[in-house]
Amino acid sequence: MTLYPTLDPLSDTLSKTKRAERIEGFDQTPDFIIPSEFNPQVIIEAKITEDDGTARDKVTRIQHLGELSLSGRSEENPKYEVIACIGGRGFGVRREDMKKMILATRGKVFTANTLDRLVDCTRLGKFRSR
Repeated sequence: MTLYPTLDPLSDTLSKTKRAERIEGFDQTPDFIIPSEFNPQVIIEAKITEDDGTARDKVTRIQHLGELSLSGRSEENPKYEVIACIGGRGFGVRREDMKKMILATRGKVFTANTLDRLVDCTRLGKFRSR
């Protein structure tokens, strides 16, 4: 599963972060920031794993991003939308963690089977460049 073909219509506004990159306002750098690190409107965390421990760690990270998005804001007006793109057995094993991730992203969890709806079902649609 790769996000790049799905995110291609956003190429003018897509910011893929680098490994170990530091971005102000985030204690851990998200995988993708749209449109930019200076004006984050959408945050995407992506992971494929067969290991439930790795899946648990990613869920914790996504929950934290969800909390950051609400810092000083109401639930109706988060700073940015948090999206999870996941795959692998590791996520299926931990049902309680899946519930936490769905709540933290407000239902914006995508798999290989639903990735084609990523742009249309999120705020990403307003960043289409084509």
